[in-house]
Amino acid sequence: MKKIALTGIKPTGIPHIGNYLGMIQPALELVHNYTALYFIADYHALTTIREPGNLKDLTYQVAATWLALGLDPDRVAFYRQSDIPEVFELTWILSCFTPKGLLNRAHAYKAAVEANTIAGKSADFDIHSGLFNYPVLMAADILLFGAHIVPVGLDQKQHVEIVRDIAESINNVYGKLLIPPESRIQRDVKTIPGVDGRKMSKNYANTIPIFDSPANIRKRIMRIVTDSKRPEDSKNPDTCNIFGIYRYFASAKTVEQTRKRYLEGGLAYSDIKTELFDLLQAKFGKAAKRYQQIFSDHRHIDRILNQGAEKARSLAVANLKKIRRKIGIES
Repeated sequence: MKKIALTGIKPTGIPHIGNYLGMIQPALELVHNYTALYFIADYHALTTIREPGNLKDLTYQVAATWLALGLDPDRVAFYRQSDIPEVFELTWILSCFTPKGLLNRAHAYKAAVEANTIAGKSADFDIHSGLFNYPVLMAADILLFGAHIVPVGLDQKQHVEIVRDIAESINNVYGKLLIPPESRIQRDVKTIPGVDGRKMSKNYANTIPIFDSPANIRKRIMRIVTDSKRPEDSKNPDTCNIFGIYRYFASAKTVEQTRKRYLEGGLAYSDIKTELFDLLQAKFGKAAKRYQQIFSDHRHIDRILNQGAEKARSLAVANLKKIRRKIGIES
């Protein structure tokens, strides 16, 4: 039997090209060698999104994005996290075996505590238990299905390590009950620069969406921060935010030719920004049309996600039954 690969994405913003390079593209390729599950982590999004209509809309945007980019729901299980109740029962079971000290070290919680400390507030000011327990819910998403491989960005590697620690905590008591997963990281796309030069992230509002109007995408690209060198000056492509994106969408030959143009001088930043826009339009133009068609039909998306949930639950129910028996909840 094929090993299982599982991928989740939070509907907390319109998917951007950093998401595509770091997670969506490599995740789509897993279907060739693994039994693949893909889910929309809508309950994870509750840590930051509180407006119901917005959460629904973002969920449909994420679903339409995956489908437009080539996810075949007939070959995989594609579902909403919220449609798998077994995830939340397992979350409680796992929480009873998760050391609090392990969660104290989670990056997101530590960052929130540090921000409060710098601001002169109490360490846990405005930090809810959802943020603190986030890694346990993520562990349930993964361990429920016996996933062997989890594609993540480098900044999510610690979460998978926590999942492994939680799995081992239970296995130390009940034997080889849960499969400690391995993270799959795209090392050559560790950090995609955003338009401000920082890591491309929804948190920084510096992203370039995969799907938006050509005019809006062009505006985002033209805002990419550069230095003050003139067109005739020699430039370093390795420190240029435009080239940091460009090199993932141009052919290897074109990348080398463009690198030479940087070094020799005569290349205006406005020109390379225009070239980047053209590359993105060539890459995602047809998919953008599919995206609009898919997103406009929410009922169609619901049918796909409901069918995916049926597939996923057939595995989830069986695995949770085994876990319940092992811990003495079910005979």
